[in-house]
Amino acid sequence: MITAIIDEPTIERLRNMINGARRIAITCHKSPDGDALGSSLALCHVLRRLGKDATVVTPDMAPKSLEFIPGVRELVVFTRQEIRARRVLEEAQLICCLDYNALQRVDRLGDIIAPLNAPRVLIDHHLGGDLRQFAAAVSFPEASSTCELVYRVLLQLGLARLIDRQAASCLYVGLLTDTGGFAYNCDNPEFYEVVAALLRRRIDRLGLYNKALDTFSEASLRLQGYALSEKMRLLPDKGCSLIVLDKAELERFNYSRGDTETLVNRPLAIPGIYWSVFMREDADHIKVSCRSRGDFSVSDICERYFNGGGHQNAAGGELHCSIDEATALFERVLADLFP
Repeated sequence: MITAIIDEPTIERLRNMINGARRIAITCHKSPDGDALGSSLALCHVLRRLGKDATVVTPDMAPKSLEFIPGVRELVVFTRQEIRARRVLEEAQLICCLDYNALQRVDRLGDIIAPLNAPRVLIDHHLGGDLRQFAAAVSFPEASSTCELVYRVLLQLGLARLIDRQAASCLYVGLLTDTGGFAYNCDNPEFYEVVAALLRRRIDRLGLYNKALDTFSEASLRLQGYALSEKMRLLPDKGCSLIVLDKAELERFNYSRGDTETLVNRPLAIPGIYWSVFMREDADHIKVSCRSRGDFSVSDICERYFNGGGHQNAAGGELHCSIDEATALFERVLADLFP
């Protein structure tokens, strides 16, 4: 049995806002991952089945590796369709904010959303954020994913019956990707009851797994091979590994967003390595990804040093500095943790 973790006043506010809105905009964070896209598209699909004019607006393009998710081609992408994206948001009677809890995470969309009068609904599983800016907030950092929370919201609203195979597939992708294939952030037995409920919709479980976690382009495999062979630095006395890729290296391997998605997990296969750090030099920032095993919390490290956060075994952040400065910061992390 899946526990009703969302309080009734919040559920009632959600029900009233959904019932009172015909046009609903759904947004997710910049550089959307499987959880952001899966939760947004699943909610959109269910709202449309409910008779709503629902649209998903993303700050930028979905990575090519996730183009198999049902509904991706219907996204309104701000960087490609700015006029339409603005119109959808400005005409919306309700704005759903999924998988982020601060407007700066939606890049330029935040400047459009902030002054609008439409009420905002939050469904998210990240730490922090000012929940006062939302008319209703479903925020559970202990949850595996925003997709899990969307399922729970729909269940408590009495709308789970509208989750068909297409919506269930979207949700399943988010559960898969945000737990590394059910490897972390999924110790709650009720997580698997959500999985079971989605499987009852006759989703292609194996096909979705292969596409989400076990399909790579030639360029991606060559880049990851290079990173593991030439760039992986092991510090066995500290149980740690570090991989750093700069812009020149990414360009050399024709990098596309999503090509390094699982790279940070690979060093954890080495006995004695229980936390892994990956730094990637993007156009205007350094993307930091961290993974760990057991009781070692990378969320605390990302929050303290990398302007981020996340979950105990999976977290990340961003640095606005040079790649050399980012590497130097990692050395300071080591010095602080292992004096």
